[in-house]
Amino acid sequence: MSDDIVRMLGYLCLGSRLKRIGEQVQSDTQRIMERLDVTLQAGQYPLLAAIDRLGPLSVGELSEALGVTQPGVTRAAGLLAEAGYLTARKEKSDQRIRRLSLTPEGEALVARSKQEIWPVIEAAVRNVCDALDGSLLDRLDQLEDALREKPLHRRALDTEGTRP
Repeated sequence: MSDDIVRMLGYLCLGSRLKRIGEQVQSDTQRIMERLDVTLQAGQYPLLAAIDRLGPLSVGELSEALGVTQPGVTRAAGLLAEAGYLTARKEKSDQRIRRLSLTPEGEALVARSKQEIWPVIEAAVRNVCDALDGSLLDRLDQLEDALREKPLHRRALDTEGTRP
């Protein structure tokens, strides 16, 4: 096997490495879902979970709640609507805003997921994370907070003057 360049480059490739790990987790999650006869994409589950927890949401609200782009939410919501899990209704006060809500099929999928699917996925992820030194979730929280407080592009300006 060749050298893992992304790993070797350390902080320089942190984003690529996190993306690679995320893709692996998503892929493995998809395999678990397929084994449990769920015909949904793993990346669509957070939308259903957010609407289940927060109630009907606009695309903008859902985007904010999940921390992802509005075009990504729009695409995923469209696929979930086509599959019969979401419905969109226009706001009475502003016809430009559509509220996304779970259909009865969506509610049934979320209920089944809470009982049979999410615990299996969470246990598998917890199993791999619990074997690590320190809490990965705490570290990720700290990293996200630090980046929110001061993004990399601003930090780069601070360090440019310290280069040899």
